[in-house]
Amino acid sequence: MTKLKLGPIVDEKPVKATLELPASLHRDLVAYADALARETGQQVTDPMKLIVPMLERFIATDRGFAKARRAVSSTKPIA
Repeated sequence: MTKLKLGPIVDEKPVKATLELPASLHRDLVAYADALARETGQQVTDPMKLIVPMLERFIATDRGFAKARRAVSSTKPIA
């Protein structure tokens, strides 16, 4: 079985956000939630809860973003 990039979803206090997704992306989220449930044994009742951990994972593993972030923080003066 393929190892998914996401692990179990942490249930934290939600923040209200409005987001419009293409239907194809929503279908992919539902399919990913099903695959994640099979892999982790933890049922994802709302596929929309996958968006935050997916974005966090994407940002955490984006080397270009990390480099740009370091470049910006190294040019800020220390107060």
